[in-house]
Amino acid sequence: MAKIDSELSRTFSEYLLLPNLTTREMNSENVSLVTPLVKYKKGREECPIQMNIPMVSAIMQSVSGDRMAIALARSGGLAFIFSSQTIESQCEMLVRAKKYKAGFVSSDSNLKPDDKLSDILKLKEKTGHSTVAITDDGSANGKLLGIVTSRDYRVSRLPSDARISEFMTPISEVVYGQEGITLSEANDIIWDHKINQLPILDDEGRMVAFVFRKDYDRHKENPAEFLDNHKRLMVGAGINTHDYKDRAPALIKAGVDVLCIDSSDGFSEWQKDTLNFIRENYGPDFPIGAGNVVDAEGFRYLAEAGASFIKVGIGGGSICITREQKGIGRGQASALLKVAAERDRYFAETGVYIPLCSDGGIVYDYHMALALAMGADFVMLGRYFARFDESPGRTLSVNGNYVKEYWGEGSERARNWQRYENSGDDGQMLFAEGVDSYVPYAGKLKDNVDTSLAKVSATMVSCGSLTIDEFQKKARLVIVSPTSIVEGGAHDVIRKDS
Repeated sequence: MAKIDSELSRTFSEYLLLPNLTTREMNSENVSLVTPLVKYKKGREECPIQMNIPMVSAIMQSVSGDRMAIALARSGGLAFIFSSQTIESQCEMLVRAKKYKAGFVSSDSNLKPDDKLSDILKLKEKTGHSTVAITDDGSANGKLLGIVTSRDYRVSRLPSDARISEFMTPISEVVYGQEGITLSEANDIIWDHKINQLPILDDEGRMVAFVFRKDYDRHKENPAEFLDNHKRLMVGAGINTHDYKDRAPALIKAGVDVLCIDSSDGFSEWQKDTLNFIRENYGPDFPIGAGNVVDAEGFRYLAEAGASFIKVGIGGGSICITREQKGIGRGQASALLKVAAERDRYFAETGVYIPLCSDGGIVYDYHMALALAMGADFVMLGRYFARFDESPGRTLSVNGNYVKEYWGEGSERARNWQRYENSGDDGQMLFAEGVDSYVPYAGKLKDNVDTSLAKVSATMVSCGSLTIDEFQKKARLVIVSPTSIVEGGAHDVIRKDS
């Protein structure tokens, strides 16, 4: 008969943190959220890659595109560009994100001189951008022939079929910078000429990037940017266990910083094969995460196979229905506590520390703090990031409320059979493990991340901790009863309408 684990399968909402002594130096300004991304030996200072905040975005079509990769890295975290697309399109997203250089933006609004005003208006409606680069071939890297901004035309005075060449600002009148210019130098030119954008050109006059006045100001507001050794944003990408022999080399050639195997269940020989391929071809230190697992055995298997970090959790995401479809999984809190205990044993035995990524189960901001206290080094979030401007989903108005589209990788919409082991002979999914839905629109990523991390920092201070490592060692947890959960919110009052 089956073995039975008598421990309850618990979620984050069933736990609270007990406060520790808050000393005088304990304040949020002194909290460090720097956290290891990949395995290391000995002390934490030996970790070769450390994120500035403990947040990564889920490997999902509705979450992690190039815009998300840029925005999250600018805030100190890491996005994993989704793998349920062609290798070519994933590499293109990766290159666009890696080309972003702290204020230097690859142009994604481009047309040709022979295009019309109607094309400008359609592009503006699609992207929201009022600045359009006019190049010889209409591409982001074509030879710049002119610029169009909202000051170059008035819809009421120009026919919709007017050619762009008739009203654009020609290159002879455009102020531009040469490739190799620093951000500070570019900003000086912007201010000296009282312009809002500066195109950056190579020696042949081809577009390299734009520098916008507003982006320079935002750059100064992002001191925690997660950068590589060349001062470019760190960008991750997902791979699967089917076409990894083609996908991984292409992504590595395109400049990916970190890979992560995307699977609902990582305790498999397919993941070991994928890890072996990376280790044999790219060495023992190339960063690649694996998972997901929910127990000690799963952790040991992937640790010994060479994973750089390990994801924890099966079926805990708001969009995931793996548990109800297959009866497989574990409450996220219980899974994390089990795996973290094994990770610590592994560290004591081998001297190798393998970071844990808690994937799923985050409903409220305080759940992030609980995940860190329970042993996670960082959390992977899907629904949380899907709500923001930078996610790929459309923003819609539904019943008077603004929402963003959000769908699971195991949904019929994603049709990502490569991530799941339930496909038929024709490659079609036999059943879904995710749903298609909406989430409330929440605005810009940075504003929301800053607020969420302020709450995490405040929680750490109340627990007498200034670092995540210290937090994990000092944290005290208590299991709450159903009535205690009710007591923890507003109750027995008549709330005013907001």
